[in-house]
Amino acid sequence: MEFSIATLLSNFADDKLVAPKVLEKKLGCHDEASLEKLQIVLDALERVGILVKDRGRYRRIQEDDVVEAKLRCSSKGFCFAIQDIEGADDIYIQKSHLSSAWNGDRVLVKITKEGSRRRSPEGQVRLILERANPSVLARVRQADNGYRAVPLDDRLLFELDLKGNGISLEHAVDHLVHVEVVRYPLGQNPPVGKVARILGSDAEDAADTDIVCCKHDLRRQFPDEILKAAEALPKQLRKTDLKKRLDLRPLLTVTIEDGSDHPESAIVENAFTLQKTKAGHWQLGIHIADVAFWIPQDSPLDREARKRGTAVYLGDIVLPLLPEAVMSRLSFLPGEDRLAISVLLTLDETGQLIEFEISPAVIQVDYQLSYEQAQALLVGHQEVTTELVSTVEMLKVLFFTLSPALRARRQQRGAFELNLPERREAIANICPAYKDEGRLGAIVVSSSRPLRSLLAELIIVANQVVASHLQALAVPGIYCTHSLPDMDQLEDLIKLGTNLGLDLQRSSEDEVTPQDYQRFTQFFARSTAPKVLTHLLESTLKPVTYSSKPGLHFGLALDTPYTHCVSPLGRYADLFVQRVLRFIFEEGRDRRTTRSKDRVNLNHSSAHDNINWNILPTEIQQDLETYIIGLIPHINDREKLTEDAELDLQGLKKAEQMKERTGDIFSGLITGVQSYGFFVEIEDLLVEGLVHVSSLKDDWYEYRSRHSCLVGRKNRTAYRLGDKVEVQVKSVDYYRQQIDLVTVSGGSVASNEDLED
Repeated sequence: MEFSIATLLSNFADDKLVAPKVLEKKLGCHDEASLEKLQIVLDALERVGILVKDRGRYRRIQEDDVVEAKLRCSSKGFCFAIQDIEGADDIYIQKSHLSSAWNGDRVLVKITKEGSRRRSPEGQVRLILERANPSVLARVRQADNGYRAVPLDDRLLFELDLKGNGISLEHAVDHLVHVEVVRYPLGQNPPVGKVARILGSDAEDAADTDIVCCKHDLRRQFPDEILKAAEALPKQLRKTDLKKRLDLRPLLTVTIEDGSDHPESAIVENAFTLQKTKAGHWQLGIHIADVAFWIPQDSPLDREARKRGTAVYLGDIVLPLLPEAVMSRLSFLPGEDRLAISVLLTLDETGQLIEFEISPAVIQVDYQLSYEQAQALLVGHQEVTTELVSTVEMLKVLFFTLSPALRARRQQRGAFELNLPERREAIANICPAYKDEGRLGAIVVSSSRPLRSLLAELIIVANQVVASHLQALAVPGIYCTHSLPDMDQLEDLIKLGTNLGLDLQRSSEDEVTPQDYQRFTQFFARSTAPKVLTHLLESTLKPVTYSSKPGLHFGLALDTPYTHCVSPLGRYADLFVQRVLRFIFEEGRDRRTTRSKDRVNLNHSSAHDNINWNILPTEIQQDLETYIIGLIPHINDREKLTEDAELDLQGLKKAEQMKERTGDIFSGLITGVQSYGFFVEIEDLLVEGLVHVSSLKDDWYEYRSRHSCLVGRKNRTAYRLGDKVEVQVKSVDYYRQQIDLVTVSGGSVASNEDLED
């Protein structure tokens, strides 16, 4: 079993001693080779002063001047260590103090010099916790003593010696290759790699998905042991599997998914029921595939899912969290009994939550609908047979009553939504398998799929109640937080909007609120450039991240607990939350002492104000808390890597598209101005390119930072934020996704203020 130093150290918390046997179990070290490797690592960590050994057990030494961080390096050799703590200072690290760490690596950094108001603190890498580059994209060159691989990423400041791997290195010279790292730098010895695959003569000759997968080390295949574990899952439910579960099979149950062309191949992990209560309210059931029941913690399948972190969507290619055999076994299919964790919400017609229950259940899907089929039934474009009458009535309540009511409540508290073009919607960090706000943090509305955003309203409430339940029961959990937007980018957008005649002032000079964004989107809808402005507003948003404590969710305007729990087949965070719920179901103490006659229903919201004891056994509680310490940074890293990969693919596709249109002229909007030129967003394609100042041959242009514009000395032509221009595509760097433009016409006349320095 492979494990990183970060994973190993995540098992040490609160200055407690940990036995090697415990580590062996947690890390999956069973064979002689992995046990020997673990002991070597423990000895090394003891030798460098990270761990101390006491009576055969180990304890981590806590140091105030040592922090955990992730390296972000430049092509010039210097790096910054970025801490996970929101608002913490970035730590400057000289090239000589990197200790062979590379860009992206997770490291322990010793702070050697405190920061000041104008200078960042300085430090040096003490220990590499986790390598971010087990493989690299590189070009092969012939050296005096063999062959070397030169990484395409200029932030990786090294070359790798290449060893034979059954691939002719002679034929790989000057080709783009995927190189697996065999050995990282050791003392004065350079890293060593082997060519796993020759991708093409250059980046443009290689498939874009191959480039992205290799660049971000995304594995398309599962190891044989994982495939065997997937195939070993029981094919049929047993009677014992149904014990202590609500039997919801008699209820009309519907799934609503993307993929109408091939619904049988889709991952279907959510289903819906709806029934009227005796009090006249609606009980909405949101049922989630019970993945945690089949995949125990620290099992091979669980470790593989944790390693991957999240499914990756690269156009038509999906790199799943778990093998196909698991997906097909656990997905909700019509007519099949399936285990679920059911979130039963009691709502009135105004969307007010009356009560809820979260319980293990067994369900059976009656109808599997695509968004298009559900839409056709609702608007009468598909014949409603007798057997579908009840289904249509259910859909009408869901989409015409409950969803609009919940949407109105969300907007009333200040939450906003983004109306993105369809092609932009597909890559806006909203993976098609996820029905909530996803990584973007805000609901996306689309005229082509109106039911998607309406369904998201229902799912988001389920996420809210699960989070509130975890907090109320005081059990360890994973929460979603969405930080305040990037203020520098927002200020640029406000300037741009002002130049377009839009009043985008914030309600407060000191902060930005979700209500501000709600108002901005309303202005954009009535503007002359709604697509570009909405796209730029989206870019100001920071991604959703995971935390062990509840926090602000900006996009949903929530200051109450929120989590992701509805996609355990696509996100490991959701699977872990589900596992915590299972501990509550199976191990939770529903009364203070065994002598107490007063019990509470731990599955119901009525328990929230009636608990003053620890729900979970101490050992389970502590194990979960320790596990979360190492899990949170890992899944955040995986989410960031996945986001980078998905956007990287779209960047390559845009670059390919624009390369074919070299020489074409487009209308665009100036969206950014710097001393070296200005950026233009081509409105029809939502593609950004740079007009370099050196290409402006008609005059000498000077940068006016106060007014965000470039001004010609003689002709008084200005290029400012929001100006309309016509540009021609001059050249495209495919791999770096850089599009160079030249102006054909446009700009504006400089004012006297623009001419002032």
